[in-house]
Amino acid sequence: MNIADAFAFAALVVGLIAILGIFGEAYKRRLDFKQREMELRANQTAEKAAQYAAHSERLEARVQVLERIATDKGSDLASQIEDLRKTSVN
Repeated sequence: MNIADAFAFAALVVGLIAILGIFGEAYKRRLDFKQREMELRANQTAEKAAQYAAHSERLEARVQVLERIATDKGSDLASQIEDLRKTSVN
């Protein structure tokens, strides 16, 4: 192996190391991006879950009122419905 071959081999090794470094950095940046994207999705999912839970609680409260009206035979149904219209359950 002469000196020209040694320089060519050294250039090849340095080039491969540089290329691997560039690809490694690009892969690291891609992983960081994916992680941030997953964190954003998790936050959005948590917000939607909270909204659904609040909506579900409101619906349950409304169903309880309707069940109470439907099963309470001793009171005036029409007046209770009108009272509910005046004080809307959110």
